[in-house]
Amino acid sequence: MKYLLYTTAFLFFFSCKTDPAVTTPSEQPTTTAPVKVPVFVKDSAFHFVEKQVAFGPRVPGSEAHKAMRQWAVKKFKEYGATVTEQTFNAKTVTIGEVRSVNIIASFNPTYARRVVLAAHWDTRYAADEDEERSDKPIDGADDGGSGVAVLMEIARLLKENPIQMGVDIILFDAEDQGGTGAGMETWCLGSQYWARNPHTRGYRAEFGILLDMVGAKGAVFQKENLAEAFPHAKATRIHQHYDKLWSLARGMGKSALFLDNLTRPITDDHYFVNLYTDIPMIDIIHKPVNSEKGFGEHWHTHDDNIKVIDPNVLGSVGQVVAAYIYNASGSKL
Repeated sequence: MKYLLYTTAFLFFFSCKTDPAVTTPSEQPTTTAPVKVPVFVKDSAFHFVEKQVAFGPRVPGSEAHKAMRQWAVKKFKEYGATVTEQTFNAKTVTIGEVRSVNIIASFNPTYARRVVLAAHWDTRYAADEDEERSDKPIDGADDGGSGVAVLMEIARLLKENPIQMGVDIILFDAEDQGGTGAGMETWCLGSQYWARNPHTRGYRAEFGILLDMVGAKGAVFQKENLAEAFPHAKATRIHQHYDKLWSLARGMGKSALFLDNLTRPITDDHYFVNLYTDIPMIDIIHKPVNSEKGFGEHWHTHDDNIKVIDPNVLGSVGQVVAAYIYNASGSKL
């Protein structure tokens, strides 16, 4: 098995903070060993996108949605995860009330120290940003499919390369069935439900990473400016993880994708996790600079198909996220 070793200043970000006035001999600094990070296989992630697209549009209530659920649960179990299927009734403003499910794959479920990796697995009910067939559902290769694919490959890595920390991979449902201009609460119904009803009583995690639209050709990712979105202390905690992960990406030579820019916040699954829990969750999402739509041109159109996916982008995002969590496992935040 191939590994990548990261010994950059990133390790400093995950060192324990201690007050010099109360430091005891047992708390003296120790040398941090290089962290072994498994190699993220981009072609495997691309295959996982292909598999999802082959099911067809994964709109809640559809046969493709049902088949996708069965496949995802089976794959996570094959990778050694404890799987929870959290069902709920999603009252959407677009397709009515539909039975939905958050798929939660837990690795090391008994470990107290935990992190959350998330994506949404449903696809938009209609290509409402397209000029043609605007009433037909989309493939969602990038918008939904890419984030799931990266997390599925990370699940495979976790099986083959055990980590000394609990990892919960959550696939949120009913994210993309909101109404344009109908209010932010009409979106991200799965994450709203989970944030209010976590799958484990008293659930806590040190941080979370959301992946949404992380596979398109030419994708770029910007950091959110949350100064006015949340109280100062909460915004600061979230910003710290943006800064740490972007710094790591820069040290890995991924600056062309992870731009050191601040952009306005968006309503995505991470927003509701941050709103309703104490888990600081960041969002890695394709946001082109100066885009009229705010997202890629394929967003909510029929161009969001397998042709828009670049395995190299999947690989870069997946490797950065893998490095972040494996480094985090070596020290307490």
